Amino acid sequence: MPETYSAMVCEAVGAPLIGRRRPWPRLEQLTDVVIEVCACGVCRTDLHVVDGDLPRRAPSVVPGHEVVGRVAEVGAGIQTLAPGMRVGAAWLGFACGLCPFCRRGEENLCPNAQFHGRTRDGGFSEAMIADGRYLFVLPEGPDDAHFAPLLCAGLIGYRALRMAGDAERIGLYGFGAAAHIIAQVARWQGRRVHAFTRTGDAAAQALASSLGCISAQDSEQDPPEPLDAAILFAPVGSLVPIALKAVRPGGIVVCAGIHMSDIPAFPYELLWGERTLRSIANLTRRDVEEFLALAPKVGIKTTVEIFPLAEANVALDRLRSGAVSGAAVLTM
Repeated sequence: MPETYSAMVCEAVGAPLIGRRRPWPRLEQLTDVVIEVCACGVCRTDLHVVDGDLPRRAPSVVPGHEVVGRVAEVGAGIQTLAPGMRVGAAWLGFACGLCPFCRRGEENLCPNAQFHGRTRDGGFSEAMIADGRYLFVLPEGPDDAHFAPLLCAGLIGYRALRMAGDAERIGLYGFGAAAHIIAQVARWQGRRVHAFTRTGDAAAQALASSLGCISAQDSEQDPPEPLDAAILFAPVGSLVPIALKAVRPGGIVVCAGIHMSDIPAFPYELLWGERTLRSIANLTRRDVEEFLALAPKVGIKTTVEIFPLAEANVALDRLRSGAVSGAAVLTM
């Protein structure tokens, strides 16, 4: 094994990530697995960690939770993995298994949960340690960079789509990494998909149209038909009343982000009519297993913009400004 590895570290809120050389990871727990990272998606949640929207629980952290890599070393407590296996690590890095949430199958709500890239070091790095019980063996199909966005953008989109029930007419607000993946799933399921983007984002609207969306327009515009459900991927609270207005009575608005700006006051009339407003919180290992089984059936094609690890700050800046079409991915 190498003696050291490179990592891009968040050491101060709002400051650029800093490249550091670190000693090669060592197994400490029976369930530890050392991964050589091949690619890691750059998610809006990483922005929330770096910008301080999500408080950190340690002085510094390596962001990244859409990790594709190869197993380098395996702790004695993990029997399902072996060196050389291609694996994925997603947002959830640990849940206690003992609390009422975990016992109900809601490990995504576990108060003791740990998350890659926030409470434990993630994949903006050449190597990382993960709990092997929260890793997933990946097929040898799509290349690492195109597979990486499935491990959060795809998963959160999948969970949000499930929460939308059997909605036939769906609006996706914020057409980035998650929306461009889940639009393909929804179209494969036979749903009618409408895309809503930031004002004048011609690139995102063109991508949405190329993926079979019925319409692609600015978020402030009314949809061409009443929606059964709307999924908000953009972390913009002012979109909530807009989406509530767009859905029919009995419709559902799903807020899929981990962070959102404040929701402005709105008249009760927008919620009335048995409309539902709900949020998505994290994900479960079951979500991962179900979505990874579904993805090859759908034939999902990810649109990615690739950056070397050393340009992680460039990738974050482009994501922050809305310049990325599809998903940004770091490769090692």
